[in-house]
Amino acid sequence: MGAALLRVSKLQDKWKGKIARALESKDTTNARRGRVKLWLEKYSMFILPFVTVLREGIEAVLFIAGVGLGLPATSFPLAVLCGLGAGTLVGYLIYRCGTTTSLQLFLVISTCFLYLVAAGLFSKGVWYLEQDAWRKIAGEGAVEAGSGPGSYDVRKSVWHVNCCNAAAEGGDGGWGVFNSLFGWVNSATYGSVVSYNVYWIVVITGFVYLGIKEKRAAVRAVQSSDAERDPSPSADGSENKEGTGVPRAAVREIDG
Repeated sequence: MGAALLRVSKLQDKWKGKIARALESKDTTNARRGRVKLWLEKYSMFILPFVTVLREGIEAVLFIAGVGLGLPATSFPLAVLCGLGAGTLVGYLIYRCGTTTSLQLFLVISTCFLYLVAAGLFSKGVWYLEQDAWRKIAGEGAVEAGSGPGSYDVRKSVWHVNCCNAAAEGGDGGWGVFNSLFGWVNSATYGSVVSYNVYWIVVITGFVYLGIKEKRAAVRAVQSSDAERDPSPSADGSENKEGTGVPRAAVREIDG
């Protein structure tokens, strides 16, 4: 998905052509393709953002309801207002700066942010698996230990700090935000560190492969266009004279 986002700027001309054909479709096409399909194609630039915002809104409601099952009702208004305010601010900035800011720059920044979030989720998932295995060995004492000794498996620990624990009661300040966005944990294990690096190695390798593939495709396209402009002579070394269909060898024999 990230690679597709980075290629959006290269597909603008293709999109413009499709939108123009959809808007300028004739009545003869309407009867064949159906009114519903034609309407969807005509207003696709409205339907796509509308469905996306609707899906995200439903997802936000479900998340808030699921997270807040064990919380009092007074804990909802501030979080909901902050979320609405942040979303409104980001949307306004995108709307105001959309005409002046480069689309490619925006896509690069947003794609990098998405990859950071995905890397954190992958690493945090491995960390949770290792932490669950440790709690099965140590029992409930590992949970009650908080951030101190006994809360983690020292045999698999890379580093550990006795603070900044997003899983502690209250989220330990703003570390819960870093945990949700980038997968921050105060106790790194071999599995979480290796998985984080492996994720970035796979992403970098994929982009290098796509870059090489795209360059080779561009070289082949240039070579094919050059071959069409400058056709090579035939296998027997004969070429037709301009304006005639007689090979040069045959012309020489006739002249002799």
